[in-house]
Amino acid sequence: MSDRVLILGGRGRIGRSVTADLLAHTSAAITVTGRTEAAKPDWDEHQDPHRLTFLRLDLADRAAVDAAVQGCRLVIHCAGPFRYRDTSVLQSCIQQGVDYLDVSDDRSFTRKALAHRAAAQTAGVTAIVNSGVFPGISNSMVRQGVEQLDRADRIHLSYVVSGSGGAGVTVMRTTFLGLQHPFEAWIDGQWQLVKPYTDRETVTFPPPYGTAGVYWFDMPEAYTLVEAFPVQTVITKFGSVPDLYNHLTWMAAHWLPSALMRHSGAIEFLSKVSHAMTQVSDRFSGIGVAMRAEVQGEKQGQLARYCATFAHENTAVAAGYGVGSIAQLLLAGQLQQPGVWSVEQALPTPLFEQTLQQRGVQIQQEWL
Repeated sequence: MSDRVLILGGRGRIGRSVTADLLAHTSAAITVTGRTEAAKPDWDEHQDPHRLTFLRLDLADRAAVDAAVQGCRLVIHCAGPFRYRDTSVLQSCIQQGVDYLDVSDDRSFTRKALAHRAAAQTAGVTAIVNSGVFPGISNSMVRQGVEQLDRADRIHLSYVVSGSGGAGVTVMRTTFLGLQHPFEAWIDGQWQLVKPYTDRETVTFPPPYGTAGVYWFDMPEAYTLVEAFPVQTVITKFGSVPDLYNHLTWMAAHWLPSALMRHSGAIEFLSKVSHAMTQVSDRFSGIGVAMRAEVQGEKQGQLARYCATFAHENTAVAAGYGVGSIAQLLLAGQLQQPGVWSVEQALPTPLFEQTLQQRGVQIQQEWL
């Protein structure tokens, strides 16, 4: 257990899933952090205390963060929402020569992180952003498709989550933050402004989801996939089950005053109310996730349309798989690419498929 892993925000729903995945698939010694001491451990009392420990840490305390990073092999940043985060943790890792992963899902944070690519390359640090389930596993599903075509022109990603997704109130905050402003989408070879939660489509997902409604939503992969692949269009759409939540989110995006939607207090109120509602509906809808990635282009001189689908009964666990699989590869020395990268830029498809198979996960692929 020479490898030490620091998981920031490790007591959150996704952080706990990442911790569980690393305990199952690596031999690393893991330190999870939180802002307050736990009344009791978040893990089994019989867990080896030399392998899993807790550290109280405030990310606003730069000196404390630097001290926590020191001597680690890998830092995993799970402390969102990333709309409110800067890149100080990433910078600390680069300065100390420590590899870095995060579960960021915000375009502005992603852009700031990618701007440190040259510094990470010089330091020999491999840093990978957006490494959860969407973005994360979804990005690698797109890469699978792009690599099977001679030329890729159009990417269409659709996601649906049941209720809370088992991921806590932070996901609710992220959803409402994503409704605040129009965002840029790459359509027909140019950036165009799109309003969030518009242009509803009915998309077919794997069982038990079937058909579900999805809407335009700002995701960092709408930006990173354009950098990774020479495509003309990238569409990212998101929806919820039950469909009632789609209509409520649509009303928040279109009916509530924009000034109110930009107020932190309003975001917090909407997030907590929504989370309370899902605590009831989760009993009936479940907390799973389904994804569909379509890539259109040309293969052997013919127009071709590739489709990959994924489903899991627990969104937070699936996010843990996405992060944990990359962490496993970094710790084993199988993935070394100094710089700051998105998942689709850094993770080769054979390694992606290998680590998911180890977790009993299959990506369904077909030609349409």
